[in-house]
Amino acid sequence: MNKRKIAITIGFLASLVVIALVIKYITEPKIMAQSYEKPVAVQNFDEQYDVIVIGGEPEGVAAAVMAARSGSKTLLIEKREDLGGLFTFGMLNFLDIPKSKSTRHLSRGIYKEWHALVGNDNSFNIEDAKAAFKQLVFAEENLTLSVNTSVEETILTGTTLTDVKIKNVNGTYTVKGSAFIDATQDADIAVMANVPHFIGGKDIGIEDKKMAVTLMLHLRNVDWKKVKETAKSEKFGEAEVKKSVAWGFTKLHDMYKPVEENTRLRGLNLVKVGDDYYINALQIFDVDGLSETAKSDAIEKGKRETKHIVSYLRQEFGGFENAVIASYPTELYVRETRHILAEYQLPMSDVWKNSDHWDNIGYGAYPVDVQAQTPQDYGYVISTPNQYAIPFRSLVPLEVDGLLVVGRSAGYSSLAAGSTRIVPTGMVTGNAAGIAASLAIKEGVTFRELSKDESLIEQLRTHLKQQGAFVKPIKASYPYEDEWFDQSVQTLINYGLVIGGYDNDLAVDKPVSTHNFMNMLRASMSRPQTEKSAERSEQLQTTYNGVFYKENEPLDLHKASNLLAEILLDQPADEGNWMRLIEAGIISKSTSENIDSANHNLAAKEMYAICADVIKYISL
Repeated sequence: MNKRKIAITIGFLASLVVIALVIKYITEPKIMAQSYEKPVAVQNFDEQYDVIVIGGEPEGVAAAVMAARSGSKTLLIEKREDLGGLFTFGMLNFLDIPKSKSTRHLSRGIYKEWHALVGNDNSFNIEDAKAAFKQLVFAEENLTLSVNTSVEETILTGTTLTDVKIKNVNGTYTVKGSAFIDATQDADIAVMANVPHFIGGKDIGIEDKKMAVTLMLHLRNVDWKKVKETAKSEKFGEAEVKKSVAWGFTKLHDMYKPVEENTRLRGLNLVKVGDDYYINALQIFDVDGLSETAKSDAIEKGKRETKHIVSYLRQEFGGFENAVIASYPTELYVRETRHILAEYQLPMSDVWKNSDHWDNIGYGAYPVDVQAQTPQDYGYVISTPNQYAIPFRSLVPLEVDGLLVVGRSAGYSSLAAGSTRIVPTGMVTGNAAGIAASLAIKEGVTFRELSKDESLIEQLRTHLKQQGAFVKPIKASYPYEDEWFDQSVQTLINYGLVIGGYDNDLAVDKPVSTHNFMNMLRASMSRPQTEKSAERSEQLQTTYNGVFYKENEPLDLHKASNLLAEILLDQPADEGNWMRLIEAGIISKSTSENIDSANHNLAAKEMYAICADVIKYISL
């Protein structure tokens, strides 16, 4: 009898499991990649839309869907034949997911919906991604999508963007919009509308900064089990191999010798999707991301180098013995081009401080990753935030009304963009822009007026919360908070002159050398790009070339004072130079009070304070 009862119970439980699985299958959102039909170019456009979104990147999909859900008649324009941009045409299917220290996912709203459709993993199937984007778009009655459609001209009435002239195979059209959202990778529409902007690291005195671009590798016939064995052997350095993703193998930086000039293989970010394997590791240098010719040439160079890489992996890397190239991406992964100037230019110090804002429309948390710019450097991580707020004002461009800019080219400093540029964070900004556009239309205000109205911003934040976005206020600490040199660190980090890495350690108590000081001083004087900066940088170079010191010679206050006095005051070496620098307003009260005037060797925090004072002085 007991056995019979046990059997019945087991059967009953099994039935419940089956029923649960069936319910889950029926109720869970799904994508039908196998029966996927590409969207088409629209033939009959309406003359007027509430919201026009340009760019079918993930950020653009987020903006268009949220605008439509908020009741706005919305048009989404994409120049390519399909949606997904970098994820689909660039094959970047390894997700950088921003998480707080409590491992809470910070990118929510539409991103979370899309992520669920493609499996809630760190990677995704590219065809599933296309289908998921299309499913989100086509589920909205208020939303019209036109692919293979380009914007030929922007039309402004005064300083307000009111119309765009668009073109596709069916003809040329002029369509009006009450609000526009630029979701192109490079802020193309904003630039067409004459929004002020800068390129690369011009804001920190490095205009020609070009981070490496990447051509993704798409392979088949890889043995995942053997890849795990290779990882355990640490032949190519430490590595982690999970069910569908792997990363590490950093010794490949030096072990693999590239054939094509200005290329390099870094450690592998490897994704397994069924029988397909994707690798983010091939770096191509000195590529102008705004030049179609340069990008096309880089793709061809990347294809040639891919063949050499695969040949090397087949010979040296266990698991790749039979690997073959399955296909090539049609687009590069370009990390940085333009940055628009906005109502609030999110500085690097906000990221460092985990700052919140009254107009917070979402959070970022990804490490501030500055990729290598030449084959001779390896890039660096400036800091690793816990979580920092993105202000709505950073989406509102200066000088032009009727337009929001989302994604990596929005209103961030070039260094802060090292964190904000990742796509999940970009989708957070698109999510907010779509809702904001509908709210501005409903309230009859411009985006600029909205960005300055606390009650309307609170409405926006309420709508965001209702749609699943995460905008809960935070209060977080940061390294060296309230230390006497705290502000100095913030000044230097805004120019990229201090690097905290993954653990945010600036080694503030470490002794420094004259060599360290001269290098930081030279950078401190050149970055602000003022007239005084240019003049004194030239003087510094003369002094730098004329100073003799040993490589590891400790820096003491007397030596630091004499160097500064010679450069900034044309004053020869003298015991009284520290006081002269204070009297001239070069050294601040805070610094002078915290650095003993007695001659002693200086630590990094004291060097930071002196160099930050110099930046402020030459910026006046």
